[in-house]
Amino acid sequence: MKILALETSTELASIALSLDGQIIQTRLSSPPAHSATLLPEIRQLLAGQGLALTALDGIACGIGPGAFTGVRLACSVAQGLALGTDLVVHPVCSLLALAEAMNAREVYCAMDARMGEVYVAAYRREATGWVEVITPCCVAPDAAPLVPEGCWLGAGNAFAAYPALGEHLQSRVRVPDVACVPDAASIARLAGQIPGVDPALVAPLYVRDRVAQTVAERLANGGRA
Repeated sequence: MKILALETSTELASIALSLDGQIIQTRLSSPPAHSATLLPEIRQLLAGQGLALTALDGIACGIGPGAFTGVRLACSVAQGLALGTDLVVHPVCSLLALAEAMNAREVYCAMDARMGEVYVAAYRREATGWVEVITPCCVAPDAAPLVPEGCWLGAGNAFAAYPALGEHLQSRVRVPDVACVPDAASIARLAGQIPGVDPALVAPLYVRDRVAQTVAERLANGGRA
């Protein structure tokens, strides 16, 4: 299968091509904004392999949770490209992509959600694929749900942003990888496990309704007005 994958849920965005199992990935530089570079980078990646969009079997995209504008960007571009070429879209949770990037069987994923909160989920790798142990949610670092006892590896930038998270989970989660972020290569690998859907059905995965703070709240948390 030939799959184009997009992941823009964090500041470190990337795109990838999966060509019958071989994956070619390109990271997007920032600045400029990912919205300005995503389509030109896609065209360049496809051209480098002598492919047109119509030669693909599908498009995969990270649907979040993550940066509000970044998640919407990946979903909308995947929808537009798929609609124009009659392709399906494989929607992939960005936290699951974070787990896929780790060389571990049990992964506790945690990404900085800003506003003093974290996006978390936990997955266990089985013979048939990943099993969701904790459903993606948005919580305070010291209220993150605990996983059953096991050999859990922590992954994601929330461990660096909020030391309280690691302290809260230290009895169950070991050696967090604080530099790992979801990437398009992981999205591409997961596409084969997630059924393609009509592009019209693709939507961002929001696990927090509130996406902004008042000026008073920002100041109270050490931010600027």
